[in-house]
Amino acid sequence: MCGRFAVTTDPALLAAKIQAIDEATAAGESRGANYNVAPTATIATVVSRHDEPEDTPTRRVRLMRWGLVPPWVKATADGTPEAKGPMLINARAEKVTTSPAFRASAKSKRCLVPMDGYYEWKPNPDTPAGKKARKTPYFMYRADGEPLFMAGLWSVWRPDKDGSPLLTCTIITTDAVGQLAEIHDRMPLVLDERDWDRWLNPDTPAAVDLLAAPPDIGGIAVREVSTLVNNVRNNGPELIEPTEPDNQPVGLF
Repeated sequence: MCGRFAVTTDPALLAAKIQAIDEATAAGESRGANYNVAPTATIATVVSRHDEPEDTPTRRVRLMRWGLVPPWVKATADGTPEAKGPMLINARAEKVTTSPAFRASAKSKRCLVPMDGYYEWKPNPDTPAGKKARKTPYFMYRADGEPLFMAGLWSVWRPDKDGSPLLTCTIITTDAVGQLAEIHDRMPLVLDERDWDRWLNPDTPAAVDLLAAPPDIGGIAVREVSTLVNNVRNNGPELIEPTEPDNQPVGLF
């Protein structure tokens, strides 16, 4: 799964880097570095949309709340989405085209979720019998310092037909491969730049081959990090630092 990640690139800089329209800053919002992004946080995403029905869709950087809310979710008395069941922060690649919660988004509302890297926790094998397993946090990132772009889905929810829209998103996960599978059996679906536009294209259905193929983890490194990340109130560059100053990545693929 993917339940926590780090992102330090401002949306305006991200838009310039990937040749996208910056709708986040244009809306009067900006985002600083966040080393401990948790569910319900507002995050930058990349979508592709039309200005006019017949024009060529263009990339846009938009802010969305992490945790997808399907359009059919009912509104509470105070105009917020009714919360029933688990928060939809992840969507399994095997089910996005068939699940009632995700299949509408999979048809035409797909996105990328950029990040510096994500965290995962591995149970410690030396936990005494009968005790809750202690877990060690790891940080997965690109060794060259470039962002990772994860496949995602997004949705527009309104409390009623005239209500203000709430944009939300989810990160697609797939079976972990290589040494990443030794930490957790699931991982975000990483997309290479050559596949971005095909994934984002709002005029075609989700590319099944991208959902089914084993993720390419070439260039991804892994390092053990501090348990400070366990607390969402902690937020700073020390969260992604190796546990020892001279520690090297435990894996580079």
